[in-house]
Order: sequence, then structure tokens, then C-alpha cells
Amino acid sequence: MTDAVTERLAGSMNILRIHASSALAGVPFGVLTPYTGELTAEESVSPVAVLRSMWSYFEKLKGGKGAAVLLAVDDAHHLDDASAGVLAEVISAGWATVIAAARPRPGLPQPLDQLWYDGLAERVDLRPLNREQIEDVLAHVLDGTVPGATVDAIWNASGGNPRMLDALLHDSAEAGVLAKRNGIWMLLAPLPSDGARLAGVVAKDHLRRGPEELEALKLIALAGPVGRKVIEDISGAAVVRSLLDQQMIVEAPGIPSELSMWNGLFAGAIRNTVSVSRSLQLLEKVNAHQNPALLQGEGRLRSVEWALECGVRVSDEEMLAAAKEALLRFHNHGARSIAARIHHPPLVPLAQAIQARALYNEGAYSEAAALLDACWLPLAQDTDGPAVLLLRVSAHQALGHPLGVVAEDVEKHFASSGSERSWQEELLHLLQLGAEVNVQALNDVVNDMRRRRTGSGGEPLRALAEGLLAHALASAGRPVQGLEAALLAASELPPLEGSLFFFPEFVLGRLVSAYLAMGEWESAEREINHYAAGNPAAAATFNGSLQLLHGYSLLRQGRMERAYQVLLPAVEALRRNDPLQLYRFGTALGFYAAARLGDTEQAKRLEQDHKDAGAGWPAHDLLAEAYVAAAAEYLARDGKGLAALQTLMTTTEASARTGNLLEVFAMCWDLGDPSVVPMVQAAARGVEGRWAEALLTLATAWEDADGDALMATAASLEEAGFVNMAREAYARASTVLEQAGERRRSRQAVAQREKCDHELGERFREGRFIAAAPAVRLTRREQDIVELAVQGLTDREIAQRLMVSVRTVEGHLYRTYVKLGVRSRDELESALPK
Repeated sequence: MTDAVTERLAGSMNILRIHASSALAGVPFGVLTPYTGELTAEESVSPVAVLRSMWSYFEKLKGGKGAAVLLAVDDAHHLDDASAGVLAEVISAGWATVIAAARPRPGLPQPLDQLWYDGLAERVDLRPLNREQIEDVLAHVLDGTVPGATVDAIWNASGGNPRMLDALLHDSAEAGVLAKRNGIWMLLAPLPSDGARLAGVVAKDHLRRGPEELEALKLIALAGPVGRKVIEDISGAAVVRSLLDQQMIVEAPGIPSELSMWNGLFAGAIRNTVSVSRSLQLLEKVNAHQNPALLQGEGRLRSVEWALECGVRVSDEEMLAAAKEALLRFHNHGARSIAARIHHPPLVPLAQAIQARALYNEGAYSEAAALLDACWLPLAQDTDGPAVLLLRVSAHQALGHPLGVVAEDVEKHFASSGSERSWQEELLHLLQLGAEVNVQALNDVVNDMRRRRTGSGGEPLRALAEGLLAHALASAGRPVQGLEAALLAASELPPLEGSLFFFPEFVLGRLVSAYLAMGEWESAEREINHYAAGNPAAAATFNGSLQLLHGYSLLRQGRMERAYQVLLPAVEALRRNDPLQLYRFGTALGFYAAARLGDTEQAKRLEQDHKDAGAGWPAHDLLAEAYVAAAAEYLARDGKGLAALQTLMTTTEASARTGNLLEVFAMCWDLGDPSVVPMVQAAARGVEGRWAEALLTLATAWEDADGDALMATAASLEEAGFVNMAREAYARASTVLEQAGERRRSRQAVAQREKCDHELGERFREGRFIAAAPAVRLTRREQDIVELAVQGLTDREIAQRLMVSVRTVEGHLYRTYVKLGVRSRDELESALPK
């Protein structure tokens, strides 16, 4: 901060720098020596003499340039009281302007603090940037869309520290980690800890520290989390307390309490400054005070990584345990590198499976499949066997290979010899039934499993079977029963913690799908948010899948613009990493949303993406085909897309999935085909859940064409949370009432319809559910700022209302002017779409 201020003011003021440090904290007037060099030894400890010397120095400086003096004090918390007293006198006398930067703990020396209490100085508390501020910074410096996942990753990695943020942005852009894909800024790999900017931040921090603090920081960075007593025994309790006060390290409660660096990337950057020989010396120091064999969790993982970095021999058993821990924490590179070092033959298959799962997490499906082809058979009788076989199937499906390819290979080794299937055959049979969405056959298998509760496949097969049944039931129009199956699948998860297959995410997808089929939007969002909050490390792998579910939820609610804003980044994330095979379905949803909103260019790109996509999870194909046909109709309006939907409705596959069929009927109705209304009524009566019930209510009132009944229906739908359906009921009511000559009530219906439009955040053309093609697309933040600007608020008032900087408001308004083609806020209101 002081660097930035002095750089800005260097042309208009005489800048003098004072660098306080812990080494000089015990030397009276030590930091002022550059300005008191002409004093005798006796005078150099006299406050009056020091003041006189500084006055002379200032006068000479002013005489040269004629400009005022700015004293910039770095690390003012290290100032000795004598120097602080002199600086306070300088400020009080008006000889110079002083800017002093200090950590909150231990804080400023008393003489400087007193100036604030006396009203002679201004105090600014600099706190870490919050998420919204980070988002504003990224929107300001990056040209394009910055999705929430990218914001979250950078916010978490920087800890809200502006220096870290600046370093990470430059280093990640330089390394190609932060890159723009189709207008969206994506993180293509973990943020780097070895960049030049971050190394500079660490080097600056090292310059201001004494040797004791430096060694303690290196020990904690290399070993952390590490027991507090271990570091106190080596470096001293006072050093540990000082680092805690400076918030350079954090203490985790527990027995024993453990210390870690305040920031993981900062710790990695410190490790990069330590040579291997020095690191080995520090490792021996730590091991002299702790037994590595007693470490658990992340401490054990870091102990193994550190030993391997130093070339110390680690047993294969220890490396296997550490690789599992790394995988559990989604430290994919660490899991791969540790597992690759394991050579003991009995442990190699499991080590290969760990490497494969780490590669799968990173989207390297071909390499993962190759490893799984080699290790699945040796692990067939292992407790991890079902998870490894499931992962193998998933890796091959991600490569576009049909299930039958893996099934044929498995059957060579595990063909049934009698009436009872092996668990391998049972697993593949379940997957085949799930792909076919064969609800009756799945129901029979699951009921049999529930009765016997035993079997060689155990919890993995039961969780798989219940999850597949949940999806099939929701597709068949029985989402309430599907929810029950999904919750039973979730009950099987605790014993599967740490499994090599992604059971929690698999079950989550089925649980959310059941809630969406029921119309329980809030419950679906709650499950997505709960998972995201509890599993931040999994974001790089599964965030695209989560965001797709979120976008699908918004789309089902009719919140098309918000859905579009979520779906575009989700598709880009899934393009890189698609663990649940949702990319193809995601391109269909994105194509549909873009076409609905009239974004022809993006719609055509997404249509091509869908055509180029490999096979996804087969159970999603029916709905993907329907959304693509509807999107094509919105783009061309030539009747071909509608005809494709009508053909799809008559297929055997659609007829067997009443829930999906009702969704297809709703798409046709949205496209302006009233002939499907009786079909909607017939299908909705056989479908469980609030969504089907609401759609039936709307269809019945629509057919009756009674103005009063439509108004009452619209009000009830709005209260129930189905705002998009309420909007349509109000629109229908306004038409019916107008035709009946009740113009006043018709205008009331129009007003209510517009209220629904506002709540949905959409703009519609005349006609059912057809979104306007907006001439411009304002971001959510731009919309908020423009709305307040139109109300007459000043830039500063808007900044205070939204808790952002004035500069942020000015930047958003400028970009809005460009988008809307206006030159001032006076022209804003007339330029906004009505």
C-alpha cells in the first residue's frame, strides 16, 4: 500500500521512506538514522536533537524541489517508542505528511495511536477483500464473463489479500492457467505457487523478518499442519506468538493443536525458496521432536511429501496411505506422483487405481482408462473392487465407448456358472437397466436387494441401484418415490467415504433430479449449495456438473436469463472435465436457453457443440433431443423443430417416461402449440409432485377460458412459487377479459403479468414463454447500478448502497453506456428495454 501511495505522489511531493523492522525495534531512534547522521553519539539519543536534525533535513529537501514532504513508514508496528514519539511531533507540527502502515497486531505504537484519538490523524482499517469485492476486481481487469467458480477459486486462493490477488492473476495468466474460452474466463489447472509475482511477494516478506521468524515460517510451510509444541520447541514460544499475532500462521484447535500457514499457495511459494539440502536439515529438526508414524490426515500426507522431496526413503505402505489421503483431498497431482512410486507387487494394483482416479478427476480419461484396464481384475476380490469397476466403466463411457465394450471383457472372467450372478455381472446389469431407464426391472432388482441386504457387492451396489432407480422413477413420473430411493442411496454413503468412485456426487445428481421433477426448486438448490459448501476441494472436478444442475433448475423455473448466465460457464467447465457425463445434455440446455433469448450466434455455436459431443449418459438422451428440437424451432420458426418434438412424443421411449413426456409437452406448449393442452392434462394427472399439479391447474384453467378462474389460478400459482406459470395465466386472463369487454380488469391482469416478468428477471415477446431477443445484455451488477442511477442516486450513493467502490460504479456505468449507446445517465431510462 505504501509503495502504491508513494508511486502515485512521487511527482508532487518529496518522498522519504522509513522501514521499521523487528531488528531495530529495540534501538531508540534506530530507524531515523538516515536523517540524523550528523549528530554526535550523545545528541543521537536526545529527542530534541533528533527533531532539530529532521527539521533541517526537511528544509534542505524542500529548498531543492519546493514541494511538501511525505514520510512513508513501512511496518510501523515495529517502531520503537522514541521514533514513534518524534514522528508524532512531526505530524503535530505540520512539518511533513506521514503515512504509516502497520499490522493490526501488535498495532501502532502509543504515540501514533494517540494522534488518531486526538483527531489529528485518520485511521483506515484495511481488511481482506470479500468475495463481492474480488468479483468486482475481476470484472474490472478481465474482459469477458468471470463465472462464480473462477471467482471462488481466486478468492479462496488469495485469502482476499490484494498483493496475493495481483500476483495470482499475473502468474496464472502468464502460465496459461487462467484463460478465456468462448468469452468465459476459466481456470485450466490449479493456481500456480511457483510464479514470479508470488515469489516476489514472498521475497519482500522475508526481507522484513529476523532469522528466528524466517526459520519458523519455513518449518511450518514445509511441515504444516504441524504440532504447535514442535515449533515452539525448535523456534521458541515467543516467535510462534509473534507469527500468530501477525496472522502469518493459523492455529487449528484440537489435541494437540496444530499450526499451518495462513495461505496454502503462500506456503508453497515459501517451500520453493528452500534448497533440498536445507529442507533435509529442517526435516531432521522436526523429526527429532515428533514421531512421523503418529501423524494423521493432512499432517501425515505432508510428512510423506516432504520426505520424498528430500530424497528420504518412505515405505510403500506409508506412500499408499498418503496417496489415499491426497486423493481424498483432491490433491490430484500429489496422489498421482506418490502412487507412481509404489513398486511392491501386492500394492501396485491399488496404487494404479489411485492414479486412475486422480487422472479421472483431472479429465484425463484415456490415461485413467488404460490404468483401470490393467488393475481392475487384480482388485476384483478387494473391497475396492466395485468402485474400481464402476470407475473403469465411467472412464470408457467418457471416451465414448458403449457399456457393452466393458461388459464383454468382464464377462470373459466372471460369466455365471449357475443361477446366481457374480457381483460384477450384477453391477453391469444395473448400469444397463439405468441407461435404458427400465423402471420396472430396476424396481425388481432393488426390491430384491432390500430384502436380502447382503451380497458380495455390499454398499456400493446398493447405493448404485437406489440411485439409478431414483432417476428412473423421476423420469417415469414418480419423483416422490424417486426421492425416497435417492435418500436410501444417500443412507448407504457413510461406509463408502474415501471410495475410489464418486458415490456422493452420483447420488447428489439423482437427489437433485428428483427434487426438480417434483418442482421443489428450493430443496434442489439447498442440496447443491450444501454440497458445494462442504466440499470446496472437489470444485475443480465437479463444479461444472453442479452448475449444470443449477442452470437446469433455473430453466425449469422459467428464469431463462439467469439460467443462461449459469449454463454457459457450466458447458465450458464440462468441456474440460465431465465426470458425470453431462456435457452433451448441458450443450442441449445451453442451446435451448440461447435460442429462447434470441442469442443466435451463441445458439449456433452450442448447437454445433452438441453435434460434436460424444455420447453422454444415455438416460439423458431423450430430454437432450427434446431441448435441441425446441431450440431449433425458436431459431428457425419453420415448424420443423415442433414436428420433431411431436414425433418424439409418440416414441415408445417417451411413452414409458411420463415425467419426461410431460416436460416435452410443456416445451410444445411454450412454442405456441395449444393442441397439446389436453395431453398435458392427461399426462399431469399421472405424474407425482407439485410441478405436475401446477401444470395441470394451469392447463385446466387455460382450457376453461374463464377470466375470474384464470386470475385466481394465477394468484395461487404465484403464491406456490411457479411464477412462470402464473405469468402465463395472467397473460391468458388479460386476453379473455379483454375479449369479454372488461378492459379495467384486463389491464390489472397485464400489470400482474409484468410483475411476474420483473420477478423472473426476463423480458418476453407476446405469446407463450417466448423470451425477447434483447438488443443488449447487462450483467446482474450492471442492472442493479443502472436501476439506482435511474432513480437519481449519485455514484457515491450507489456505491454506499451496494457496498462497492465509487470507481466500480463508474466502471459499470461506463460499460453500460457503451452497451446501450448513450452518453450520460440522463439518456439511460429512455434507452432501457421496456
